[in-house]
Amino acid sequence: MMAVKPALSRDQLIRYSRHIMLKEFGVAGQQRLLASRVLLIGLGGLGSPASMYLAAAGVGEMVLVDFDHVELSNLQRQIIHGSSDIKRPKVQSARERLLGLNPDVRLATMEKALDERELADQAAAADVVVDCSDNFATRFAINAACVRTGTPLVSAAAIRFDAQITVFMNSGDGGCYRCLYDDAASGQETCAANGVASPLLGIVGSVQAMEAMKILAGIGPGLNGRLLILDGLRMEWNAIRLRRDPACPVCRDRPSQGA
Repeated sequence: MMAVKPALSRDQLIRYSRHIMLKEFGVAGQQRLLASRVLLIGLGGLGSPASMYLAAAGVGEMVLVDFDHVELSNLQRQIIHGSSDIKRPKVQSARERLLGLNPDVRLATMEKALDERELADQAAAADVVVDCSDNFATRFAINAACVRTGTPLVSAAAIRFDAQITVFMNSGDGGCYRCLYDDAASGQETCAANGVASPLLGIVGSVQAMEAMKILAGIGPGLNGRLLILDGLRMEWNAIRLRRDPACPVCRDRPSQGA
């Protein structure tokens, strides 16, 4: 978890100066970022902008998880990869791009689908988990690990021209991803079958980075308890309040704030 806040070098003071100028952020906020660890799962359309902005922002350590290889059809939206990366593991391509953006960031890569124990171990070691996966089975597994370890989760999804994003702090009276979706959701549509507008993923992946950065830096308020919905065709944003499901099979046993 978050280590002792490091002193900023001269180069870091210059690199992150536009953050430091923000009164809500300052040197202390940047130090928190540099001392933080992020687990980011999925290096596709959402993971591309999310990981790039987090690396550029000065997150100290990132664990990148993806078992897939770059394909030609990815390049319409997965901007962290290039034409020369086709057939390469996405974690390798992403690692090179992120280190090119910011050599300060420490990167660990896992070219595999994590099992239940591995997910829990990685979530427990992270200050925040950013879920950029593209299927419900993976999202359910990530959510269960974050609830079990009490790790904040930034979750998003996009298809066609529609997207949503929210934050689950996994503490107190807040709900979890499973409160929002049940098992029936696992059969819903996918981008591979229905398509997706490429800039939509850039918008929402960037919001994921913003929310993760705010959690790490200790500034806010954030999206905890709210689901932000974007209709990209009309360019309309809406937000709905999320409530904890007392019958949720994942988080129902977590003590409430007043317990």
